[in-house]
Amino acid sequence: MRETPEELAALQDLLDASLSRSTAHLQSIVAERTMPAQRLVETLTGMCTLALSTVTATGEPRISGVDGHFLHGRWIFGTARTAAKARHLAARPAASAAHLRGEELGVFTHGTAEILGPSTADWAELLAYLQDFYGKNAFDWENEVVYYRLRPHWMTVYAAPRS
Repeated sequence: MRETPEELAALQDLLDASLSRSTAHLQSIVAERTMPAQRLVETLTGMCTLALSTVTATGEPRISGVDGHFLHGRWIFGTARTAAKARHLAARPAASAAHLRGEELGVFTHGTAEILGPSTADWAELLAYLQDFYGKNAFDWENEVVYYRLRPHWMTVYAAPRS
């Protein structure tokens, strides 16, 4: 877990506010089957496959899979610089992501993707984490891949009751 107490509090505030703004239908499903921010960050460790949704220039949705890493209460994900999703996010950074583990867990996030790189304040920490996970020489980190942070404006969690 890499989250500070302030990041955990902000994540909990986001989860609470998102659920309170949700439809009655969603609330009826999720309200009694969610988890607090502390448990969420303990659950979302390592690589978590995300279904990432972007939008084409003509407004058509596109969904694809990406490696997601939940760090500091935000999804971090990458792709090839030549991927269609990289072009979509460069032009239209709004994105949605879902992480599903069967019927046990669903984390749904809407937000804005920001490009990460050397000018990002925490890039050295993020790059060290990613290189530790994938291997320092796994990619040409400056030219081959691009990483993003999804800055959420809405996030909710469905967690099946513990048995």
